[in-house]
Amino acid sequence: MTHEHAPFEIHVHGDVPIKPETTAAALSEALRPLWKYAGARSFADGAPSLYEEEPGILFDAASHRLQMCWTVRGDEDFRMVLDDLCMNLNDMSAAGAQIEVTFYDAEFDEEDEAQGGESRDDFVMLFVGPDPAAIMQAQRDLLVHDVVNMMERHFDGSELGGVVAEIDKLFSQRFDSLVSSLDIGKPPRGPGGSNGHGGGGRRPRHLH
Repeated sequence: MTHEHAPFEIHVHGDVPIKPETTAAALSEALRPLWKYAGARSFADGAPSLYEEEPGILFDAASHRLQMCWTVRGDEDFRMVLDDLCMNLNDMSAAGAQIEVTFYDAEFDEEDEAQGGESRDDFVMLFVGPDPAAIMQAQRDLLVHDVVNMMERHFDGSELGGVVAEIDKLFSQRFDSLVSSLDIGKPPRGPGGSNGHGGGGRRPRHLH
C-alpha cells in the first residue's frame, strides 16, 4: 500500500505502558495495523517515521513501554486502522494511556490560506487500557491536568481541590453507569442471589 499523494500527513504520538510478559514479537503483531498501512512488510521496516528527526515506533523492553512519535502519509481510512490498533493495545497495556493523532492537510498551503480557505487539519484523542476503569482513569487524569492548568492562571492550586473532587464525582457516576449496564441481564449469583460487579472491573482511583 502506497500513499505518496495522500491528502494527509498523520502523526501518532503516545506512551503506553505494556504488560511485562508481553514479547516484542507479540507487540509487533499488535502494531501490524500501523506498519501495514505504511506499506511495510515487517515492524522493523514500518517503525521509522516519515521524518528522520522523529523516533518512530519504539518498544523499550527494559521499561516495558511502547513509545510512538511516528508520521505516515494517508487518508481518512486511517481512522479504521486506529480502531484496530486500540483493540490490540487494550489486550497488552498495563495501564490506561492516551494516544494523540493529528491529521495535517498536506494539500493546504499559504496560497489557500491567503484566499481564505480552510485546512482539513484534525485532531483525535484516543485512550487504551486493560479494562474500562483504567481507560477512565487516563481520561480523568488528562482532564484534571487540563482543567487545573487552565484555572491556575486565575487561582492558586490549593484552591482547586473542590474542582478536582467534582471531576472525580462525574467519573464515578460514569463508572457506576457502566457497571450497571454490564450487569443488566446477568443471572443472580452468589449466596442470596446477589450480583457483584464482575463485568465492570475495579473502580478508578481518585487522586486529590
